[in-house]
Amino acid sequence: MKYEELEVKVLEWAKEKGILDNATALTQLGKTEEELEETRNALIMLDSVQDEPNSHVKIAEARAEIEDGIGDMLVTIIILAKLSGFDSVSCLEAAYNVI
Repeated sequence: MKYEELEVKVLEWAKEKGILDNATALTQLGKTEEELEETRNALIMLDSVQDEPNSHVKIAEARAEIEDGIGDMLVTIIILAKLSGFDSVSCLEAAYNVI
């Protein structure tokens, strides 16, 4: 599925859950920060188990948490963009044009 299609689905989900009607950009930013912290912790865990013998299970768990965290951050950022009057694709494009 294309990013733009996923963005629409995320916003539909956020509408159904009442997030778009009840959250503010600042509260949504707080959700992004929570997900960032969870992702940071998973990365720290991954880094700490890399050299352990037979750590493949812990590594797989950490990688799954990292993937989930990145996805959750994207969801919160899509909603944040909407609550701020933007769409995440145009924000990404604006950033890309600067870099």
